[in-house]
Amino acid sequence: MQKLVVLTGAGISAESGLKTFRDSNGLWEGHDVMQVASPQGWSSNPELVLEFYNQRRKQAQTAQPNEAHTILAELESHYDVQIITQNVDNLHEKAGSSNVLHLHGELFQSRSTFDENLVYKMDHWELKLGDLCEKGSQLRPNIVWFGEAVPMMEPAVRFSQEADIFLIVGTSLQVYPAASLIDFVKAQSRKYLVDPNPPSYSSDIIFIPENATSGMKKLKNILSDQLGF
Repeated sequence: MQKLVVLTGAGISAESGLKTFRDSNGLWEGHDVMQVASPQGWSSNPELVLEFYNQRRKQAQTAQPNEAHTILAELESHYDVQIITQNVDNLHEKAGSSNVLHLHGELFQSRSTFDENLVYKMDHWELKLGDLCEKGSQLRPNIVWFGEAVPMMEPAVRFSQEADIFLIVGTSLQVYPAASLIDFVKAQSRKYLVDPNPPSYSSDIIFIPENATSGMKKLKNILSDQLGF
């Protein structure tokens, strides 16, 4: 079974009603991104940061996967599928994808500010000041903020190196270090990009200039013709 590795970005979640990372004016829900997604923002106003992610979590609780998500889950019948997502929502999991690696953390997890290895699943949307880890320290969102290391890059690189087919959906390869994963894919592997915006460089990527849902329908037909399913 061929290994299909899929890198997804904000565009795939946008079609489920979740806003993309930043609006065109550079603000995120009215906030400068450094106020709500940086260690400095957390230090200066943790209550604002917690409330910001509470609202993202509350919104994501009711969001449903779209057809792009479900097609990726269905492809597990024909490929060894590994999702690498820049998104912090759980829409891939809701759609039924089995193997999802979250590069930038997970919205429905909290972690200790004392010991980053203490991570807790959240079955509710609210995280408040005074919510503590087992060692008595404040919990924070388990999100990779600007200026922080991306600990899941190493396994993401390994998966990319193993890909027979590398698919990019809903991101135009502008966000690093995630955008560098394409550089680790074998030269002989097939590469596809589903996104309305063309890539900023010419390469051997097959470009499908569509949004996530319509582009994934086209790609499914291409893959179906190749495998005969």
